[in-house]
Amino acid sequence: MIDRIVSELGPWNWMVLGIVLLVMEVVAPGVFMLWIGIAALIIGAVSLAIWDAAFWTWQIQVLAFLVLAVVSAYVGRRISVARQGDVDQPLLNRRGAQMVGRTATLAEPIKNGRGRIRLGDTLWRVSGPDLPVGAQVRVTGAADTDLELTVEAI
Repeated sequence: MIDRIVSELGPWNWMVLGIVLLVMEVVAPGVFMLWIGIAALIIGAVSLAIWDAAFWTWQIQVLAFLVLAVVSAYVGRRISVARQGDVDQPLLNRRGAQMVGRTATLAEPIKNGRGRIRLGDTLWRVSGPDLPVGAQVRVTGAADTDLELTVEAI
């Protein structure tokens, strides 16, 4: 059945796959299917041009698609990373990194390297040297994964 569909659609298989992948990108955006869909459309365009060539078997088409999908995903990643530098608020979704450099008073003592400070209306877990409640500290770093700040005494 699949063989019949592939033979009837010919090079349009790749166009259909590319459009399906682009529609999937619209439905569930993540800027990943876009690059694979573009790769499928490019293979479809090449297939339209050289469909009758003896060397353009389905195995070569799939291999070319896989290589082109990897290359296009890599290029797309490079483009998106390059565009991230142009953001006017690079720390917008990184709350811990926004706190670096601020000073605070310890709300709970730092014992065995762990304690809490209050910044704004939030209690933050901190790590640093053992200090008593009420000591002034400066935030020197932030762990992205567990919302823990690193502090030093002032």
